[in-house]
Amino acid sequence: MSVRSSVAPLAARQQLMTEPSLGAGNFLDHAIAVNPNRAVPFAFSHYTDHRGGVVLRGHSLLDLALLRDHYAKWYWANGVRPGEPVGVVVGEGLEPLLHFFALTALGAVPALVNDAMRHDVMVRYLNHVGVVGVVADDPTRLASAYRDTPQHRPRFIAMAAEIRAFEAGSAQLPEAYPYRHAADDVVALIHSSGTTGTPKSTMLAHRQFWDGKQPRMERFPAEPYDRLMSLMPHTHAGGLSYFLTATLLGLPTVVMSDWRRAVVEPVMEAFRPTMVASFPRTFVELATGELPVAGAARVHSWFNTGDSAHYGHIRRLVQLGERPAGLIEPWLLPQQKAERPALPGSQFIDGLGSSEMGMALFGQVTTPESARDDRCVGKPLDVVLKAAVLDEDGNELPDGAVGLLGVVTPSRTPGYWNDPKLTGSFELAGYWLTGDLARRDAEGRFYHLDRTVDVIDTASGPVHSLPIEEVLLADCADLVQDCSVIGVPGTAGDGQLPLAVVRLQADAAGSSAEEIQQAANKALADAGLAALAAVSIARTPEDYPLGPTGKVLKRELRTRFATLFTGQ
Repeated sequence: MSVRSSVAPLAARQQLMTEPSLGAGNFLDHAIAVNPNRAVPFAFSHYTDHRGGVVLRGHSLLDLALLRDHYAKWYWANGVRPGEPVGVVVGEGLEPLLHFFALTALGAVPALVNDAMRHDVMVRYLNHVGVVGVVADDPTRLASAYRDTPQHRPRFIAMAAEIRAFEAGSAQLPEAYPYRHAADDVVALIHSSGTTGTPKSTMLAHRQFWDGKQPRMERFPAEPYDRLMSLMPHTHAGGLSYFLTATLLGLPTVVMSDWRRAVVEPVMEAFRPTMVASFPRTFVELATGELPVAGAARVHSWFNTGDSAHYGHIRRLVQLGERPAGLIEPWLLPQQKAERPALPGSQFIDGLGSSEMGMALFGQVTTPESARDDRCVGKPLDVVLKAAVLDEDGNELPDGAVGLLGVVTPSRTPGYWNDPKLTGSFELAGYWLTGDLARRDAEGRFYHLDRTVDVIDTASGPVHSLPIEEVLLADCADLVQDCSVIGVPGTAGDGQLPLAVVRLQADAAGSSAEEIQQAANKALADAGLAALAAVSIARTPEDYPLGPTGKVLKRELRTRFATLFTGQ
């Protein structure tokens, strides 16, 4: 007995590519309109039953619309109106997406907040945004904080469970529903990771956040057997972007509520994905220790965005799964035919992007056959009108020179909410500055060397942290599981000195910092890179601080080790 697929037919997907009114604020309605399989479950949540087994619960496009309308009735009854920002602080999984759908259907602006954010930072962020209300899984601490600053208190602070339990039968929706967005209407606020300071509030606009994704309707893997595991935080632009694509395609997708391997691997074995999308945090765990052979047996593609992944982790993951022969483009697969032989191993698509860029704008594909090419993020994708390496005055630098990475693309953010000065600081000579240092080679490939705030200013010149991390993870893989390289002040005249904070492999737990430094510096010398002045071993989670999205907080490490060499 055949099972009906939820995937939209190719003709329906092609129709979406040229729909002028489609955007981030109404993609659910457009998916329902064109997909004849709208009643077939495609979005899966997961939970563990009383026997410890994984249970998957499917939701169709029509199911999501009913839940959206239920939530929207509560928001409308509580006075939320078009253009008003509302804070959403709920656990990962489908829940933040439902709030996004409900608020955008009212023309309001969801300010999605990762619930792992520290509460004092969260309150400052919500105050900056100027939210009219907050919905949270546990609003107790937020309500307490606003008692201390009543002048900032939003109109409502509600428990998310209250919305789910709302008796919506007689509740009303506005006459014009769902809201009709203009192309430049703001549809969401996404906070940055906070790795370089207080989180910024990036605006996503209705049409802007859809720009560049249109080709995915034809070219993203969407065969009836394809299944996506989304490990992105769905309060982040990356998670929202992948779910937008999956919804329009009708692609079966399990929306994960936890990114840790102990939770992910059992769900992988139950869901059997062919694709996995994540930030590097989960890929580090999956590539460490015994590989998840059973769960990844059908994986043909791993998708990474945000920070670039490291070759030391990538090369282990691409040994898993199987893929069809004949890859044709970065991050894309051809339509697979039954007669095409499968090749052992998978492909890893490393996409350099950010909330501000609107999507991954560069793509580098690694397969088991690929030669190592440290820090290469590939060539710009089609949506990029121009990419360049710039000096501080906005002049284009020649190939091989290191400078500021700038892009010109319709997918870029309109800017930062309530902060035009900050927006202007990222604009230069018509380019949007990504906040990265890069170089371009003669073939037009770009190499990501560092975040601008993470460059190590040594007495002999700038040292870039990412190539050093690459060598430690690839060439000292028997010792180092993960690492973060920072610059800390040296003694007078030394400038900054490179320090590596490392997490060790289980088999290397007894190694000393001196042994790690000796092995690392030998590998770095072989690669022609600067030596480490010191190594610190992170033996507890507190020794290796992560932000809400799983990124290492280098600013905290710099503060922690600021006096290591000076003794002050």
